[in-house]
Amino acid sequence: MSQKNKVSNFSELMNELEEIVSWFEESDVDLDEGLKKFERGAQIVDVLKKRLKEASNKVTKIQAKYNSSSETE
Repeated sequence: MSQKNKVSNFSELMNELEEIVSWFEESDVDLDEGLKKFERGAQIVDVLKKRLKEASNKVTKIQAKYNSSSETE
């Protein structure tokens, strides 16, 4: 998967999660539909957490790489 697809998917997932949150903010919420949406929201949050963790790890590695190379100069 290319970097562009990962970013796009992250944005799409965030948008979907925002739609779910907006749906819950409505006054008339169906219980069965709410359970389905809650489960989907939980799945999205899990994926987003993993992606953010991956990005954080990558940033840490990049910082370490460039910090160590600047120290040796």
